[in-house]
Amino acid sequence: MAATDTRAQIVEAADQLFYERGFEHTSFADIAAEVQISRGNFYYHFRTKDEILDAVIRQRLENTQAMLDGWEAEGAGPVERITSFIQILIVNQTKIMAFGCPVGTLTSELAKLGHPSQAGAAGLFSLFRHWLARQFALMGHKPGDADRLALHLLARSQGVATLASALRDKAFVEAEVQEMCTWLAAQTPGHLQ
Repeated sequence: MAATDTRAQIVEAADQLFYERGFEHTSFADIAAEVQISRGNFYYHFRTKDEILDAVIRQRLENTQAMLDGWEAEGAGPVERITSFIQILIVNQTKIMAFGCPVGTLTSELAKLGHPSQAGAAGLFSLFRHWLARQFALMGHKPGDADRLALHLLARSQGVATLASALRDKAFVEAEVQEMCTWLAAQTPGHLQ
């Protein structure tokens, strides 16, 4: 197996374990066991858990940007693209109900730990915020209003993800997604007057 393949497998396994168990409760041994490599081989790629965390955050940023780029390419307009953002609560519903939002849970855990990588993890929220604000601006909203709407939607989706994990109520998630889509429709230029 090539070194880059092994490194990528380590990052992928760590990402999944950090999501399911939390950063603090995932050890080198857990990750090495998941990838099925020796600890010596593991240390060849990463010397500290913080190095792995930084690689996980970079990978999440890249994956999120690719997802947003995909929505840009596929979505007919900003309303359809924002709807794709809202629908990730349904697409990832099983995982969210089991483990919460991967962005929110990691950011919250790192904040509680006072971890220096918390700002990097929060960069995922910034990526979503700026992308959503741009979509609202394309709908005709002024920049300040577009950013306010982006934050509102981001906060609401995080609230739904948190409650989905706590309540494990599929009907609740589906109803909230529908409410967010209805709210979004009310933000279109024809409804603003």
